[in-house]
Amino acid sequence: MEYDVVVVGGGPSGLSTAIKLKQLNPDINVCLLEKASEIGAHILSGNVFETKALDELLPNWKNLNSPIKTKVSKERFLFLGKSKSLSWPTWLLPRVQKNHNNYIISLANLCRWLAEQAESLGVEIFPGFPASQILYKEDGSIKGVATQDMGLDKEGNKKDSYEPGMELHAKVTVFAEGCRGHLGKELIKKFELDKGKDPQQYGIGFKEIWEIDEKNHDEGLVMHTAGWPLDNSTYGGSFMYHAENKQIFLGYVIGLDYKNPYLSPFDEFQRFKTHPSIKKYLEGGKRISYGARALIEGGIQSLPKMFMPGALLVGCDAGTLNMPKIKGSHTAMKSGMIAAETIIEHLKDKKDLSIYEQKFKKSWIYKELHEARNVKPSFSWGLIIGIIFTGIDQILFRGKLPFTLKHRHADHETLKLANEMPKIDYPKPDNVITFDKTSSVYLTGTNHTDNQPVHLKLKNPDLPISFTLDKYDEPAQRYCPVGVYEVQVENNISKFVINSQNCIHCKTCDIKEPSQNITWVTPEGGGGPKYGNM
Repeated sequence: MEYDVVVVGGGPSGLSTAIKLKQLNPDINVCLLEKASEIGAHILSGNVFETKALDELLPNWKNLNSPIKTKVSKERFLFLGKSKSLSWPTWLLPRVQKNHNNYIISLANLCRWLAEQAESLGVEIFPGFPASQILYKEDGSIKGVATQDMGLDKEGNKKDSYEPGMELHAKVTVFAEGCRGHLGKELIKKFELDKGKDPQQYGIGFKEIWEIDEKNHDEGLVMHTAGWPLDNSTYGGSFMYHAENKQIFLGYVIGLDYKNPYLSPFDEFQRFKTHPSIKKYLEGGKRISYGARALIEGGIQSLPKMFMPGALLVGCDAGTLNMPKIKGSHTAMKSGMIAAETIIEHLKDKKDLSIYEQKFKKSWIYKELHEARNVKPSFSWGLIIGIIFTGIDQILFRGKLPFTLKHRHADHETLKLANEMPKIDYPKPDNVITFDKTSSVYLTGTNHTDNQPVHLKLKNPDLPISFTLDKYDEPAQRYCPVGVYEVQVENNISKFVINSQNCIHCKTCDIKEPSQNITWVTPEGGGGPKYGNM
């Protein structure tokens, strides 16, 4: 199949790319592929939404029945001790963390709405068709992508339901897969797009939606916390957003540069909910949704070159999230819009795709990321020093200090050996406020077709038991947010088990495994979580 442009990924960056392309040239042929069963099914975000990019893309969005309704009305920031909390005055917060004029939304629902806008302009959208392979021309430039074969068994043999994948060729291919896109990862390596850049940084983000008692609900309230249950050397914090219909969006983010292999991000999130300042909102309420995914945090120091022959990287496939702002949707959208402008000039005037970088550096997105560049690396000095430095950097100097801090290590390099770190004893869930991974994955709606190839690939199948278990007590048992990985012992023999059916496509294993032994690839189309209004 031949197109002018193929977009891989139906998140905010991919959909914005497609919409902008059709706005600039209604006659252009645009196809968008999405691996989920429907647009939005794999989308998960906090989400306090800044409309800056949307105002540019669809200025009349308020008249188009958009799912953007709940305006932020008040803010709180708490430092948590083990049982007490200290409220930080909001007027002392850096402007980058203030949310005046922003909205509490479901990003999944925003993407569904953006898809409607794209289709109304003539964009062809194919959900349930993951791009699994990059196609190259003889000269090494990108020709397009191939979708996943359907109907293969675990050994790769054809079942009765077999359908071959499709080749989609394009004059330009846009990769908008989100954080740690597996094709984007291949492109960065092949074209050395990260040459001269700092190692990329990631976090794992958890989110639950709760229906809470009306007396505890304060629609429009945005609350963030730092501190307990994490120690001073582990980066992380929480969010609680009071949405409409007596719902709150409750979440926790932990930097994947943590050191202790016994740390379980999922259990830290569950423990956080037991703090009196948080628990009081949840008592009498009901958890109705759960999800988790990795998010990209390296900022401009780790941002790879975003163009190559025949293709562009946009959004979190590259790493455009603004970490101190705790927002990446508006920057992802803007990167897609700039990509669309670049492609139009490329196709019309034969301009090289390298003009994308020039346009990017002249835009507000570059200015925003540049001003935020020093916040994340400063927390390598610890929570307290990181907060003090951020105050100096963001309040006094507004991100204009005459130097740029470095990210020294990739996240998979930071784990200490198990015998060097203390074990962590996590309390058992009460199934009222705190829960286990099994009941949590049920709420994600995750499903993968039975008897298909395992999409979590081990470069060395023996390594988890022969090396990682001994050195790190196999941390995959803990960093996976849904219990995909287990070490089972039978007759004193340890066995590494992969429950790929549970995978919610968070990509944490691909990032954090200390030997980089695990590679995430696309499963059969339509598999994975089925998030509702996350």
